[in-house]
Amino acid sequence: MSDTERGDDASGGPTAVVLDFLAHGRTEDDRPQYQKQPLAYALGREDFRLYEMVLAPDAGVSIGDDLVVDRAADHIERAGEVEYEDLPGGAQSELDYAVEDLVTEEERRFVDFYNDAQPITLRLHQLNLLPGIGKKLRNAILDERKRGPFESFEDLEERVDGLHNPREVVVERILEEIREDDLKYRTFARRDDEE
Repeated sequence: MSDTERGDDASGGPTAVVLDFLAHGRTEDDRPQYQKQPLAYALGREDFRLYEMVLAPDAGVSIGDDLVVDRAADHIERAGEVEYEDLPGGAQSELDYAVEDLVTEEERRFVDFYNDAQPITLRLHQLNLLPGIGKKLRNAILDERKRGPFESFEDLEERVDGLHNPREVVVERILEEIREDDLKYRTFARRDDEE
């Protein structure tokens, strides 16, 4: 896997997938057209942060492109994190597909989460944060991974009775972490205040 696929770039900035591109800026911006700058909304590959980037007028960007979130880049004039509620409708609707694609592309990373998840407290385990995974299913995963690490989502589903579509379970949790402000525990999506 290349550095860019992992979310790193030679410039040191995180890589993000473009969710929406507004060539003429926000529609609610009342300024004259010539004063508006193109905007892109993107999802960080590594930590699922949401970004708003003001782009150079000549930036050729499309939905699904990877951009390095770096103010020193030629095509980005300003970049900053935004909350889910700040995304335009197009970016919000594209988010589900982007997260699914990232989890599929980086299957090994998320299968390793099932292999490496640890207790958070005496009563709560990281696996319990995943939708639909209670005590019984968590124990089944833990018992099965003692026999050997899981190799793929398919391997997980075959070896753990009752765990249906483990990829979709991870996608649901990531989306929940992105959308919800007041979650006590975050495993995949990071925020500035959680450094």
